[in-house]
Amino acid sequence: MKIIVQRVKHARVINDSIDNEIERGFCLLVGVGKDSTEEDIKIVAKKIANARLFEDENDKLNLNIQQVNGQILSVSQFTLYADVKKGNRPGFSNSKSPEEAKQLYERFNEELESYGLTVKTGEFGTHMNVEINNDGPVTIIYESQDGKIL
Repeated sequence: MKIIVQRVKHARVINDSIDNEIERGFCLLVGVGKDSTEEDIKIVAKKIANARLFEDENDKLNLNIQQVNGQILSVSQFTLYADVKKGNRPGFSNSKSPEEAKQLYERFNEELESYGLTVKTGEFGTHMNVEINNDGPVTIIYESQDGKIL
């Protein structure tokens, strides 16, 4: 799995059938690769739930999302697995099939919720407009394979 975590002051996802938004928290761009597993979900969700990416009273990144009562906006993004080595058009053979990716994406969001987090989502497999008001900016990439953080 590849997850881009952006600390946000506000984030919103909109299309014809969905309009979800959060205030302070994380906007997650979630890619599910062809080798992503349930173990990857568990380890990445735990890392994100406990990531100390918010400032404490001394302006040090010491607080996690739960400690600041933050929320998560999770948006599926298969393009994170784009292969751009050849030609000018990206290939997506490194992404999991849409059916399998949707199941793992939903499981990932459930795993985040198991940490007591509020998770709002985009709509899997559709065109969406995503508004991200990155705070800091703070952007971290988490990647997992074979149940291990890379």
